[in-house]
Amino acid sequence: MDNYMPRGLFLVKTWCGSTGLSSSMTSPPTSEAFQGKCLLWSVPIKELSCHLMHVCVLFKGWLLREVRGNWIKQRRYWFVLSQDSLDYYSGPEKGARRLGTLVLTNLCSVIWPDKQTYKETGYWSITVYGRKHCYRLYTKHFNEAVHWACAIQKIIDTKSPVETPTQLLIRDIEENKFNPEVVEHIYQHNPILKYTQGPLYAPLLPFPYGSLDGKGYGSVREEAVKLFNCLQQLESAREPVPIIQGVLQTCLDLRPLRDEVYCQLVKQTSYTPSPYTAAHLRYWQLLTCMSCTFLPGSTVLKYLRFHLKRIQSQSPESEMDNYASFISEALEKTKCRECVPSWEEIQMLMSRQEMLCTVHYPGPGSCQLYISSHTTANEVVRRMQEKLGLQESKNTFALYEQNALWEQPVTGSALIADVLTRLENFTTKESESKSQWKLCFKLYCLLDADSISVDSIEYFFLFEQCHEMVVRGQLPACEEDLQALAALRLQCLMGDFSTHAPCPPLDELFPGHMLETRVLMSLAAPQAMPPCQVAAQGCPTTQRFPTGLLAGTLWSHTATVAHKQKVEQDMRLRSRLKEEAAAVMGSILDRWKGLAGYSRRDSMAAYLTIARQWSGFGCTLYESSTGSFSQKLWLGVAATSVSLYKQGESEALESFPYGQICSYGVSDSNTFKITAGDRDLLFETTKVW
Repeated sequence: MDNYMPRGLFLVKTWCGSTGLSSSMTSPPTSEAFQGKCLLWSVPIKELSCHLMHVCVLFKGWLLREVRGNWIKQRRYWFVLSQDSLDYYSGPEKGARRLGTLVLTNLCSVIWPDKQTYKETGYWSITVYGRKHCYRLYTKHFNEAVHWACAIQKIIDTKSPVETPTQLLIRDIEENKFNPEVVEHIYQHNPILKYTQGPLYAPLLPFPYGSLDGKGYGSVREEAVKLFNCLQQLESAREPVPIIQGVLQTCLDLRPLRDEVYCQLVKQTSYTPSPYTAAHLRYWQLLTCMSCTFLPGSTVLKYLRFHLKRIQSQSPESEMDNYASFISEALEKTKCRECVPSWEEIQMLMSRQEMLCTVHYPGPGSCQLYISSHTTANEVVRRMQEKLGLQESKNTFALYEQNALWEQPVTGSALIADVLTRLENFTTKESESKSQWKLCFKLYCLLDADSISVDSIEYFFLFEQCHEMVVRGQLPACEEDLQALAALRLQCLMGDFSTHAPCPPLDELFPGHMLETRVLMSLAAPQAMPPCQVAAQGCPTTQRFPTGLLAGTLWSHTATVAHKQKVEQDMRLRSRLKEEAAAVMGSILDRWKGLAGYSRRDSMAAYLTIARQWSGFGCTLYESSTGSFSQKLWLGVAATSVSLYKQGESEALESFPYGQICSYGVSDSNTFKITAGDRDLLFETTKVW
């Protein structure tokens, strides 16, 4: 009977003199001889809860709480924040009835007051999310709202991490992984680790309570449960790819869910009733896609590897064994992806195959290469060099994202699967033919242009890329030289002049912006005003802008006249452009006739001879700007120096040999810095050529 305690009493353990409990309780001895001694005494439970409220209180005060019923109401309650919970009472008096409790753990979250809510309601609001409850609290005073939010967050931050049963079991499996009997016992006695046909009501891993802002998602906990439902739908789905893409997109957007999905997939591929059916293999196919897209955290990664080895030992030479081997290899290579795998890539991963990638190169040529989800741009560049016999070249090559109007180099470490997905998305959004995107293999920087053999494919690359620069207006030259280059281009492509040969359009031979600039300048010249406009300029304001019944009619007439004038100007511009283009094309054809007898090699050599007259020939050009100049510039990176050019001018503004450059680097994604002597030059680059 020594351990018996009367009903309604609670055993309290404390250091004598440290609690400050009131004398109305069954109190311990207060003699100084007992100070610092650990004592036990019994206390009535109701009295204890009432007095502990005053002992452990960290913050208290009146707040409005949002109450949801048939309509939303705000009611005033007395809130008390303690070390373990946020409670609210009917009032501040002693013995007031407690109406609700929100237990605080490290998974709780606080949404701080924001101006938008204040503008809409006239109150500063804070929201506290718990496991079972969500308190939306309001106050008229901003400082009070901030004090409550700070105090609650401070309590949350002091709490120990909450561990779910799945986490504890994963730890047990890791500790006993070399003891198969113990591991088997863990699996057999814990259904949470095994396949289930029923729904999941809570995540396998701990996630903070509360909602997420942006992208239309709910709380992470809600999304985790929804994902398990999506996984189960895979078993009966006629087309699994959209579901797989949706799961991967959610994991891309909500990083914490990646480990959760891995744990869910391990669960659904463990002790499956029908492991060799097509429905069950869908889980393995999604696990394959996950392993090629995201890496799990270290703890889940160990758990996943252990699971794969168990499957391989239990089901050797089965489809599950094949998927497990593929996933194990993929985990060694995977880097987190920037894009969700495309439809084609997912289909290839589901069958554990590589996909074909088309790589274009200057001219009409292209190559097809097999790539995996882990293939980088550097690997493709090396394989293209081998395929085209360019291993011994002293110049550098790169892959480019390109359409008819724009291009930029691909970073060497970029995953080609991500690049192809991005280009596919660009092409889907932009239906025009000039916006069709492709992956191109090109010369990146000429380190030794003189050593290129005229019979090599590299020489052809140089010719084609030089012509691209001419058409885009990146090679500054006079109009006479540009027409000569266009004629040589025709001779190279089509041979001697013939009236029967179809001629390519002018914009494929000559920079179109030059024609537009010339025509616009001619049209901008001052012209005689119509008499009505001259008369209108001499009229008083009150007469030119009348009021009254006729005002609307006059304004309507003026707008119609202005619209008509604009249409006429557009027609005149198009007409002048056609005339100018016809004149330039005629001059080019006359020059082409004079090239009769030039071979393809002779035409290419003559073309490059003219192009080499520019001091920036062979540079890799970056369109940029710097604080010293208001207009756009070209930053040309060559084999011996870095030069700065005004667009359209042949002479460099400044040139910095590499021997004079003390340091260089990138301060952010668009800013390049060069230090030459005592000068620091910053270049803002928005488009890379």
